[in-house]
Amino acid sequence: MRVLVVEDDDNLRRQLREALEAGGYVVDEAADGEEGHFLGDTEPYDAIVLDVGLPVMDGISVLERWRRDQKKVPVLILTARDRWSDKVAGIDAGADDYVTKPFHIEEVLARVRALIRRAAGHATSELECGPLRLDTRTARVSVDGTPLKLTSHEYRLLDYLMHHQDSVVSRSELIEHLYDQDFDRDSNTIEVFVGRLRKKIGIDLIETIRGQGYRLRHE
Repeated sequence: MRVLVVEDDDNLRRQLREALEAGGYVVDEAADGEEGHFLGDTEPYDAIVLDVGLPVMDGISVLERWRRDQKKVPVLILTARDRWSDKVAGIDAGADDYVTKPFHIEEVLARVRALIRRAAGHATSELECGPLRLDTRTARVSVDGTPLKLTSHEYRLLDYLMHHQDSVVSRSELIEHLYDQDFDRDSNTIEVFVGRLRKKIGIDLIETIRGQGYRLRHE
């Protein structure tokens, strides 16, 4: 899953990036509204964390432009505790949720997980596909209760497929959502990770759709 963080406070932006990366996400970042708007307008994200008080272009204006352009990505806005009007303006502009500063990083992570989960149509943090289970809170994966040890790339790939199970996901879509903008993207690596996942899962759940991509399906 790929997340954009738009925050002008360098220290807070770093903390958010590190926490999201530790949670299994790929993270791009921007320090002002103009750069944030450009990235959100041109790159595919599964969720965006957007500060309201940004230089160059404020967060509400950024969000309004995205929604006018029919960008439906879930957006979590960050607001100052004493600026209730920002919360109202953010929700009216199309925000899906908000967190007030100062906040605990874990709260942001929980809300990001919830936004991504709801956008994919899942009700709980534990995703299941037959005997395969993935807990988005702990980033733990198991088959029939037996834990699987996955690399970060393997986990991100499985996480995306689990969120979009029973749907065909193209290689290009996987590349766009599993790697940040600076990564040297190579579609061949997706095939390698799929092969490794199949071996570790031990059951035939990942189906190759010739000429289209992959589908995670129930047995």
